[in-house]
Amino acid sequence: MNDLLGSLLRALAGLLHPRVWWLTAAPFVMSALLWGLLFWYGWEWAVARTQHWLGQWPALGSIESAIAFIGLSGLHFVFAPFLVVALAIPLIIATILVVIGATSMPSIVSHLGRRRYAALTPRHGGGFLGSMLHSLSVTAIFFVLMVLSAPLWLIPPFFAILPPVLWGWLTYRVMSYDALAEHATPDERRRLIRRHRWPLVAMGIVTGLLGAVPAMVWASSLIAIVLFPIVAVISIWLYVLIFVFSGLWFTHYCLAALSVMRANDAAAAPL
Repeated sequence: MNDLLGSLLRALAGLLHPRVWWLTAAPFVMSALLWGLLFWYGWEWAVARTQHWLGQWPALGSIESAIAFIGLSGLHFVFAPFLVVALAIPLIIATILVVIGATSMPSIVSHLGRRRYAALTPRHGGGFLGSMLHSLSVTAIFFVLMVLSAPLWLIPPFFAILPPVLWGWLTYRVMSYDALAEHATPDERRRLIRRHRWPLVAMGIVTGLLGAVPAMVWASSLIAIVLFPIVAVISIWLYVLIFVFSGLWFTHYCLAALSVMRANDAAAAPL
């Protein structure tokens, strides 16, 4: 617990460093350009296709007929933008997480490795290609789990439990690998993650809950839904900042744990 809180405090202090803020620039620009172009050219098409798809649902038509007397006819025209947003949010977050892992995490690890963990010998157990393949594979698994568990999201209390747990699992898997790629061997990485799995999962869940804040704003504000293409670009920066903080937290925790593990291994080794 002390290691968890200590690394959290160091990560919060790290957010004050100008270099850390600079590390938000590349993932923000890349993600904002990608999703900005998609929303600029595809928003109206996506909403129109969703409206057409919803209009073919007999159940929705029956609901509209039942509540038309209070002025809520055309429900699928209102619900369609909300559904597009709900589907886009996980894709946006996953994209940012992968981009952060590819662009910012190597710089964060290098920065902290020189300043605080200079005595920790890099053993280069992973690289850019390995990081990308790992991030894409666990992201694919995440989306499969999300689709399979989607029916449970409508049942209390699963709607409040499953999303943070899934996002926590994804964040912990991506960030743990990237935090240790430069300094740990593959065997050291597997051992450390196995020993510290639950603290790492807890860190991922906290990050997932922080990432839910922009999504809650989108879901609770009609104006945010209407202006989603604009609001999304602004919120992308918030997600980038949250994941850079997460990168700092995971790197501090994992490199400190790696230092302790190596010291214990050295003490246990036969003379």
